[in-house]
Amino acid sequence: MEQQLQVFIKVAERESFSRAAEELHMTQPAVSQHISWLEQRLGAKLLDRTNKYVRLNEAGRIVYRHALEMRGVHDRMVMLLDDLQHKAQGSLHIGASYTFGEYVLPHAVSTLRTQYPLIEPTIYIGNTKEIADKVSVHQLDIGIVEGKVEHPHIRMDEVGEDEMVVIVGRNHKLDNHTPVKPEALNEETWIVREPGSGTRSALDRFFLEHRLQPKQLMQFGSTQIIKESVEAGLGITLMSRWAIRKELSLGTLKVLQIEGTPVLRQFYSITHAATTPTKAMKVFLKLLKGEE
Repeated sequence: MEQQLQVFIKVAERESFSRAAEELHMTQPAVSQHISWLEQRLGAKLLDRTNKYVRLNEAGRIVYRHALEMRGVHDRMVMLLDDLQHKAQGSLHIGASYTFGEYVLPHAVSTLRTQYPLIEPTIYIGNTKEIADKVSVHQLDIGIVEGKVEHPHIRMDEVGEDEMVVIVGRNHKLDNHTPVKPEALNEETWIVREPGSGTRSALDRFFLEHRLQPKQLMQFGSTQIIKESVEAGLGITLMSRWAIRKELSLGTLKVLQIEGTPVLRQFYSITHAATTPTKAMKVFLKLLKGEE
């Protein structure tokens, strides 16, 4: 990847010529010169500059997005060439939605590191939409998400199944060991994830299928906060069994018996449709499917 684009990416991310120069081990005038050359070549100003900040303008955001894609393609090209002569190795950028990323992925990465110590994984955790967006622009090699993703540049493959259950805190009034009618859940406060997360999508489908319209929703952006809130008696939620194994064993959370549960959903691996998988990607995907 040419140096001018590498310098531009660093300036855009650090919003500073001096910080970019320091990280690139260059002088600040040299960084400024590379940016000027790039702007002259493209015929457009890419950065808004003041004494206080350096920020991307509209043209700069277009160039930055495509520069990231170019860097991702370049890095994969180098790894594929290396794969022809060597074993699975090199960097592997993995993204995962919260449930899989926090409760399943650590075990998978541990196995990967044991079997393939030359692979260097980096992990990004976000909601399903964030992971899909990063895969689509080559910022992530592989994503693992909860539920299907509709995107023209993404390839999907099933890698596992997940059970979603309705949970309450210890001593909750509904935890009487008898089946609960779905309509009774309308009176409860539901603690939910933000739109765009796989868990929220599963919950919305659950509400729709059971014709539920709860009177009160409390939205949090973290599975851990939701678990603690349910433990504290603030409300109830729908959550993956993977996420509550410890709490169920301790008895601090209980699963309600409700018609239509558990809600089953798939975990999917997602990759860019135009990407040729490296050896590192191939072995990790096989590991996820239990083929390694």
